[in-house]
Amino acid sequence: MIESPLILALDMETLDEMWSVLDLVGDKVRQIKIGHRLFALGGRDLLKRLNERWRVFLDFKLHDIPSVVSLAVRTLADEGVWALTLHTAGGRKMLEGAVKERERSGSDMLLLGVTILTSLSKEDWEELAPGASFESALLARARICYECGLNGLVCSAKDLDLFREGFGKELIKVVPGIRIDGGVEDQARTATPKEAIVKGADFIVVGRSITRAKDPRLAIDIIEKEIREGKACLERSF
Repeated sequence: MIESPLILALDMETLDEMWSVLDLVGDKVRQIKIGHRLFALGGRDLLKRLNERWRVFLDFKLHDIPSVVSLAVRTLADEGVWALTLHTAGGRKMLEGAVKERERSGSDMLLLGVTILTSLSKEDWEELAPGASFESALLARARICYECGLNGLVCSAKDLDLFREGFGKELIKVVPGIRIDGGVEDQARTATPKEAIVKGADFIVVGRSITRAKDPRLAIDIIEKEIREGKACLERSF
């Protein structure tokens, strides 16, 4: 099994579709991401099967009152999950409670804070929070992740420059909205794999560019080539 910053997003409608993709590319990826739908369809049995071969990234973006989120983290920490997302909009108490439950369980599950969804443009943000700076919100939410003891954050590649120094350097940066075919669809702030790596991404999340490709294995090879090129650019800059 290769080591790579690539996380394969399995955003399918059925478990059969998911397994078809994994049967084809499963030996070429180490980390896989599943969301609410596939978990609802497969539950704990699905997690157990996936954990046997891959690091499982549960993208739940938990956002509720602190006690509810803490209970969810307590349960999922016992399932061998590699990483779990929480939405930073839930606030400090929610995030601190999640970290305490993870520590209490003795789990090494990564807790990642979602800052602002990559589907939101600056215009969308202005509509939701008129008068609030997009950049200041990103920084404030990332700082809360750091202060509460989360392992990292999920953000757009376009936002990575904000986290190059200070507390941002200490956080794992997971970047969705990665494209190799120029497609945007429901993502407003996208980047190529090379761009994301050069800007400081530790992991990149790629879904449709692989799962909808005519040759998914070739798509992974293209992405891995871009990752290597990005890392080479970083090495040359030092």
